Amino acid sequence: MTTADRRRRGGAAPRLQAGSRGRGKRVDPLFLVFLVPTLVLFTLAITLPAVMGIVLSFTNSVGFGEFRFTGLTNYVAVFSDPAILQAYLFTIGFSLVTVILVNAVAFLLAIALTSKIRGKIALRAVFVLPMVISGIVIAYVFSFLFANSLPALATAVGFAPLEQSILADPDLAWVAIVIVTAWQAIPSTLLIYIAGVLSIPGEVYEAASLDGASAWRQLVSITAPLTAGYILINLVIGFKNFLNSYDIIVGLTDGGPGTSTTSVAMSIFKGFSGGDYAYQMANATIFFVIAVVIAVIQLRATRGKAAL
Repeated sequence: MTTADRRRRGGAAPRLQAGSRGRGKRVDPLFLVFLVPTLVLFTLAITLPAVMGIVLSFTNSVGFGEFRFTGLTNYVAVFSDPAILQAYLFTIGFSLVTVILVNAVAFLLAIALTSKIRGKIALRAVFVLPMVISGIVIAYVFSFLFANSLPALATAVGFAPLEQSILADPDLAWVAIVIVTAWQAIPSTLLIYIAGVLSIPGEVYEAASLDGASAWRQLVSITAPLTAGYILINLVIGFKNFLNSYDIIVGLTDGGPGTSTTSVAMSIFKGFSGGDYAYQMANATIFFVIAVVIAVIQLRATRGKAAL
């Protein structure tokens, strides 16, 4: 037998074995039991309506009945509508301010609630409570506080700027929305930061203390870099959630005074119920694209800087 024959015969066996292993590998039926219903529900409840909505955004549909295609007419109208542009400016500005406030407060609270203090477990439970309360309920409670309790207190102490409800002031109503939204959003953000801080080995802090590092230096040089992944998660998720804010704004101002606090989500929903279905579907499509672009920019800007 020649060397070439031995090489051919020696190389054939592994290919046969690999083929036999590939033919013997089967998909577990239990996997399909869980996968197929999920895919069907996701397609019917999310993917199919989204695709239909995008198609209808190029028509004059009112949500039912006959319609005809109108091309880019709805998209041109959206970009030239001052009310829609104002809604985008408010929504993006509100989201930026709120995500910064929420993450700053939640991060500092996570540092405090993981330090050596008494009753920290009970305090964690207290700070998490707002997360389990409905947003609309929170909005109505704070609406009463801003409209009655806070003006009465300001009048009693003689603080004129707050003697009137800030919800009725076009220049200050957004501040109330930021405060209430942050109050509800901080708990979920706090839980993620607590998990991140607790994942840092205690030996790292002990070594830093032995080297004479102050608490501020440990925060800047140890805690912040080692929780960068958690910070990224909270920034992306938080900004996405704030872009879709609806219930708290409805409960506090219903988009007022005037349209100063009308979010994009509110304008879309009101359009659906007001007969502007195709027009607001074009608005919703644009909003979806903007949200995706912002998320991609966030992820690319922090790529390689936030590994969990």
